[in-house]
Amino acid sequence: MLPVVSIVGRPNVGKSTLFNALTRTRDALVADMPGVTRDRQYGICRVGQEPCVLVDTGGLVGGAEGIDYLTAQQVLQAIGESSLVLFVVSAKDGLTAADEEVAETLRKENRPVLLVANKTDGTDTDIALADFAGLGYGGPQAVAAAHRRGLDSLMREVAELLPPPAEDDLAAVDDDDFDRRRLAIIGRPNVGKSTLVNRLLGEERVMAFDMPGTTRDTIAVDYERGGNSYELIDTAGVRRRARVSEAVEKFSVIKALQAIERSHVVVLLLDGTEGLTDQDVTLLSHALEQGRGLVIAVNKWDGLDPDHREQVLATLDRKLQFVPWARRIRISALHGTGMDLLMKAVDEAFESATKEIPTPELTRVLTRAFEAHQPPMSQGRSARLRYAHMGGRLPPRIVIHGNRVDTVPDSYKRYLENTFIKAFKLAGTPVVIELRGGGNPFKDKKNTLSERQLRKRKRLRKWAEKKKSRRR
Repeated sequence: MLPVVSIVGRPNVGKSTLFNALTRTRDALVADMPGVTRDRQYGICRVGQEPCVLVDTGGLVGGAEGIDYLTAQQVLQAIGESSLVLFVVSAKDGLTAADEEVAETLRKENRPVLLVANKTDGTDTDIALADFAGLGYGGPQAVAAAHRRGLDSLMREVAELLPPPAEDDLAAVDDDDFDRRRLAIIGRPNVGKSTLVNRLLGEERVMAFDMPGTTRDTIAVDYERGGNSYELIDTAGVRRRARVSEAVEKFSVIKALQAIERSHVVVLLLDGTEGLTDQDVTLLSHALEQGRGLVIAVNKWDGLDPDHREQVLATLDRKLQFVPWARRIRISALHGTGMDLLMKAVDEAFESATKEIPTPELTRVLTRAFEAHQPPMSQGRSARLRYAHMGGRLPPRIVIHGNRVDTVPDSYKRYLENTFIKAFKLAGTPVVIELRGGGNPFKDKKNTLSERQLRKRKRLRKWAEKKKSRRR
């Protein structure tokens, strides 16, 4: 395994800013308020030429209760799996009692610790760093993560304290785009997204709490099942725009929508006790716009009585007629029922969305569909569809060539889409139909004759006119 470096400290010392600076990403949510980070966030950081795993954690608070206690448990798990801990303090605030509590916790965990003093910009560094000598971790490394100052010297110090990674780990850093199936779990707040991720992993990897808005960051976790590798992406709950007022929640929503864009398959998680809401349909439309594979999972199914179940199923049938190809799975993330069916539907959606179909087979299906039902006539003439080929994946894009394709209505495109889905047994993915006409290749072509050829043509035209006048 790659060496693991955890970033630990009290709240609001700049841990997430340092994480983003070292990984050169914006994966960690950053705001000028304490308690923004709650779950562990993992990323790849380069220490010289060697990679390592960097872990961002929430602020560690002594005597915490409720959600702060769960955050502290996440921090302790990160420390337990670390090869090195970066203990971050704030040079701007100086040494505090909370810093001393964190130092005491780290001494109990018995892990190598490197003290890092952040926010050194605009301060007298020598005076600011002298306060932290009493922590017992030596002189701190002075950095300003927001401005990327001192990061090179920090990385050189980290390189001396870390063991070198194995060659197998180096080869596993860069994966092919389709080696891991990226699965984004989206939904409204408090529908059980984090509980579902924990159930699939078999451990309390992300924080699950009976309070809406517990998850703020977008957390990606590696997962293996049935010989396939996955990347599970837990997202923050997305409420209606009118109810979103805090800046942190706005950024959480943006990162959730970005997770849809980078995923291969999207699982839209519904609350079975509330049924399908307008906000669920809005999230569904975002997944359709990105053309991702789609699985609809109805959670908390075990808590519904038979009449309520029939009502929920009738509502889904009525409101989701525009996505008949999407699998609908009934699950209970809390008790683990339906997990096999869910992952089977995810695999079907991924394989359908990334399927390569040969051109002859597409053309044969197109020919049969065209002969069975031709597009309506326009101005006494009908479009002619000649052949089809693949134009892309995620989603499958089928390019059809023919004549007068601009007269083909949307209803006929939907007929072709459904025909291809049934013919090739595609499930859980939309199919995009793109029509291309033949056209006149010389219509917009400019005259490319040389000046000499133009003069010759002009002389020939004059000669022909003189000869014609003589005959008269």
